[in-house]
This record gives sequence, structure tokens and C-alpha cells, in this order.
Amino acid sequence: MYRVRLQHFEGPLDLLLFFIRRDELDIHDIPIARIADEFLETVRMLERIDLDGVGDFLYMAAMLISIKARLLLPTQEVDDDGEPIDPRTELVERLVEYIRFKEASDALAIRHESRLERYTRGAASGVSADTVPADEQLLEATVFDLIGALRRVLSRAPSEPVHAIAQETWTVEQQQEFLMRHLVPGRRRSFVELVGGRSRAFIITTFLAVLEAARTRLLDIFVERSADDFYLQPVTGSPTEERGTDDGRSSRPE
Repeated sequence: MYRVRLQHFEGPLDLLLFFIRRDELDIHDIPIARIADEFLETVRMLERIDLDGVGDFLYMAAMLISIKARLLLPTQEVDDDGEPIDPRTELVERLVEYIRFKEASDALAIRHESRLERYTRGAASGVSADTVPADEQLLEATVFDLIGALRRVLSRAPSEPVHAIAQETWTVEQQQEFLMRHLVPGRRRSFVELVGGRSRAFIITTFLAVLEAARTRLLDIFVERSADDFYLQPVTGSPTEERGTDDGRSSRPE
């Protein structure tokens, strides 16, 4: 079990790198057919949770489909010198350049973190809010690490009613209150268990509320290597008293 520090939501190149690093692939020999299919599946999931910047993912998905189609052509493209052209070259160059800048950014972030560990006189007794218990390992993660659990719970969600009399709506703020009411300080709870059996709209809004609560340090997220579920626990001192309406739900006639 790993404690997660959730990074900001990132872009399509980060998603590609996520797949490449997860499967330990050679960046110069990317299996486009498999990566394109998985990329499209994830983009469909991102569209459903309506995260900002999905348009950039759609553009990258179109590029992957184009590369996949060119690789399937019976005759290989050649340049002016008659040398075969690998349709993946442009993508690989973009990834390599992105990695270079990302590693430089990470190096600067490490130096920044190192500087934060140094205290000026008078502040040496302060306690860092990011202190991690000795028996836990802090894991840097992105929203991509949590998508697997969301996909699993949505696949089990009941179908939406065909003849609905009232449309149930939820907001991220209401679902944050739902989370605070149903989570107990000092005890971790499974996200899949928390939203299991609920409607798709409820699950997706709650997932967005989890991301926002993690960003604002109301919740800690814990993940396992299986990546088919993750666990939530309120940060010490976060509000857990019951507020608002039951389950953070409101009804609006159609």
C-alpha cells in the first residue's frame, strides 16, 4: 500500500509516457496498435468525467490512429533518398523532447524540495504537514493511476432508467460533503466500496470530488500495485461532521 501525492492533471504526452513506463516499452519501438487502442479507451473515460483539456487528448488520439493506419499500408513510405519512413518518428521525437524538459523540471522540483527542508533560525521546531509515517512509502501519482478503479466501478454501475420521473444531480461540492460524512478519520475506505451500486453520474461526480479533495489536502489517497481500486482517508483535522442533505443529492424535475 502506497500513500499518494496526487499531481496536477497533465496532458496527452504524459498519458503516453504512463503507458510506456508502465509496460516498460522501448520508446523508439512503440507498439502503436496496442497503445492507440488503450489511449482511445482512456480518452473515452476522460470525456465521461469531463476533465479540462480533453481536446488535446482527442488530437493525440487522431495522431495515433493516423500512425496506426500508415503502419498498416501494404507498401512502406519512403523519403527522397528511397529510405523507408517510420510513421512513428515524429511522435518519438516529441516524446524524447518532452522527457528532456520534464526531467529538467523534476530536477528543479527536487532542488526546491531540498531547500524547503532547510529552516531559518526560529522555524527549526516546525512540523511539516507532508510528513509521511515511517511504515508508508510516498508515491507520486497522476489521475491516470486512478482511472482503472473508475473504469471498474463504472462497468458495474446500474443502467440509467429509461423513464425517469426526476433527474438526480450532484455537484463536486456536494460530493465532497458526502465524502467527509462517510469517511472516518484514521480509517481507510475503498473507493469502489464507497460508490458501488450508485448511478454513473454519482460515481463520476464523486471521482471528481476525490481529485479536488486530494488537491486541497482534505483527503489522503492510498493505492496498491493492482491499480483496480484505491483507498481514501481524511487528513487529520479535516471536517467530518454531517452537513447538508443526505448523500449530497438534490432532485430536479425534468
